[in-house]
Amino acid sequence: MDLFSRSWTALLAAVAATPDEDFAVASGCAGWLVRDLVCHLVIDAQDVLITLATPAEGDPTAHAGTYWKLVDPPTGDDPLDALIPRLAAAYGEPGLLKFHLDDVGSAAGRAARLADPVTLVATQDMVLTVGDYLSAYVLEWVLHHLDLVAHRPSAAGPSAEVLAAARTALERVAGVVFPPALSDADALLVGTGRRAPTDAEVGALGGIAGQLPFVLG
Repeated sequence: MDLFSRSWTALLAAVAATPDEDFAVASGCAGWLVRDLVCHLVIDAQDVLITLATPAEGDPTAHAGTYWKLVDPPTGDDPLDALIPRLAAAYGEPGLLKFHLDDVGSAAGRAARLADPVTLVATQDMVLTVGDYLSAYVLEWVLHHLDLVAHRPSAAGPSAEVLAAARTALERVAGVVFPPALSDADALLVGTGRRAPTDAEVGALGGIAGQLPFVLG
């Protein structure tokens, strides 16, 4: 839960520090501008609030290591994928989008800090503890922080601590161990198909290279 707060707080700060003109720059998510990515983060923050306010009973059916699953790469047919760029454009001024994310995102962060980690919650037909749910989201925040700064080299990226945690999480979901030759950030970017591996990285990856990308859903 501590890593959730650190990764989410850093991501919110990075969005707040993004100049308005950079909202029209491409993000690390294929087909999305920075403004589209920030709009997606608003929806993510809403999902966190909804889940934390949805108590469940019975036994857990998932945990931090099984929350994410490998899925087929997106085809562009998902209505939500098409909605996000239109919704982001509707904000008009980047300042409005920043304000909405700060408002909803800060509330999600406070709710996470106040939540009892052993409480059971329900989301996406799964039951899991708050602690496991929030731990799973560290991977989401780190990947999207990398997306936010993908084409903005002067912007601050995720901390080494959360990068390492996200790498471990991706390895657990994918059932692989990335070679030490790849930094945590490179393992995440290459592993999820955010960039193509170099020839040297293909050699280091060995058989893993043929399994890429690992798309999470």
